[in-house]
Amino acid sequence: MAAETERDPDLAVIEAGSRTLRTQGGPPEADVPARPADPEVDKALREVEAELATRWGETKLEPSVSRISALMDLLGEPQRSYPSIHITGTNGKTSTARMIEALLGAFELRTGRYTSPHVQSITERISLDGAPISAERFIETYEDIKPYVEMVDAQQEYRLSFFEVLTGMAYAAFADAPVDVAVVEVGMGGSWDATNVIDGAVAVVTPIDLDHTDRLGETPAAIATEKAGIVKQDAAVILAQQPVDAAQVLLKKAVEVDATVAREGLEFGVVARQVAVGGQLLTLRGLGGEYPEVYLPLHGPYQAHNAAVALAAVEAFFGVGSQRPEPLDADTVRKAFAAVASPGRMEVVRRSPTVVLDAAHNPAGARATAEAVGEAFDFSRLIGVVGASGDKNVRGLLEAFEPLFAEVVVTQNASHRAMDVDELAAIAVEVFGDERVQVEPRLPDALEAAVTLAEEEGEFAGGGVLVTGSVITVGEARLLLGKG
Repeated sequence: MAAETERDPDLAVIEAGSRTLRTQGGPPEADVPARPADPEVDKALREVEAELATRWGETKLEPSVSRISALMDLLGEPQRSYPSIHITGTNGKTSTARMIEALLGAFELRTGRYTSPHVQSITERISLDGAPISAERFIETYEDIKPYVEMVDAQQEYRLSFFEVLTGMAYAAFADAPVDVAVVEVGMGGSWDATNVIDGAVAVVTPIDLDHTDRLGETPAAIATEKAGIVKQDAAVILAQQPVDAAQVLLKKAVEVDATVAREGLEFGVVARQVAVGGQLLTLRGLGGEYPEVYLPLHGPYQAHNAAVALAAVEAFFGVGSQRPEPLDADTVRKAFAAVASPGRMEVVRRSPTVVLDAAHNPAGARATAEAVGEAFDFSRLIGVVGASGDKNVRGLLEAFEPLFAEVVVTQNASHRAMDVDELAAIAVEVFGDERVQVEPRLPDALEAAVTLAEEEGEFAGGGVLVTGSVITVGEARLLLGKG
């Protein structure tokens, strides 16, 4: 009872779900865990989350791998006990990681996946065998490495960050499982990212665009220089389509370390694609040949390209195109892709009106999402709900959505990084005009307002809602809409 009375009332509303937003539809539930049902486990998980929250957040960092290297040394270098596929880039990393994980699992390998940020639960970041680790295992892993974390804290100029501790937990959990292969997404950049204490046999670079320019550089080439840090000696490098200057940097690094390169559009790629119910039907060309009739239950051309990159990465891991000439078993590939889910990425969470969640948070991501929405849905009237982070190019994001949204409801998520709603509204008015912008500081109210606007043309008129701007906004909306 005491725990209930001390809860934040806004959080209680989010977790319960708005009564008028409970109508659900769309694809099967993605693997986003809810809070633990056991009160004691939930309490213990909250205590771990609270301890982690005292550390530097993911946007505050000192560009070095010295602390994570010290932690790995004390833990006995767990990250050396399994091969890894390392993924960097600007957009598409998490979806690509999930596809790689699904493919490896379909070929009966035990996988560990480390991705960030999480949509709803911190446990999502560390997955074993295609599913987030349990809250109990998350707590146990934290308690196991905590003494070593404290030793590193005492020895270093700065304490280990939130992301560094989670990275250490992931590598330890993978070794303890043990896994056959780890699929690891960088947090930011590459060379000094905390994940970069692995020697990825396969290095994957998804499309590079401008994001985190204050830390990574202001041009694709500068950003590529940092991201190229994951390319190790004799690795196989899988390159998605890149800006020319970024590609030049990445290819130069590959030559320096004798890495083998496969480029989308040359050595592999998307041969054909057509929109299908709930996703798309693809023909992919891999390193070992073509794979026709691949159903992918995700929307948008960019997800097709992510699928091609994921397939090439797994082929490279198995030596297709080098040690073995024959392609992977096509039926197994089809089975794997058909089972892929990517929560918060073009995810339909309600019908009548249709509500779509997408975690686009920069202009490049927003342009890809806008294209995907236009292709996959036939909305007569689309209302945007946008809650963005203050450190992003919000104007560029809004400009990408301006042709798509009939009206936009600007709001603010619960994160300390969230852009102030009045500041966001001022930019939105400049982009959309005053008559197309509605301000609702609370996300529950913003969702209600957007649904009402979408329904103005009638129940069967084809109105829809797109919630976007931030992974955090999408996660909170997911809870409001009864998911997880």
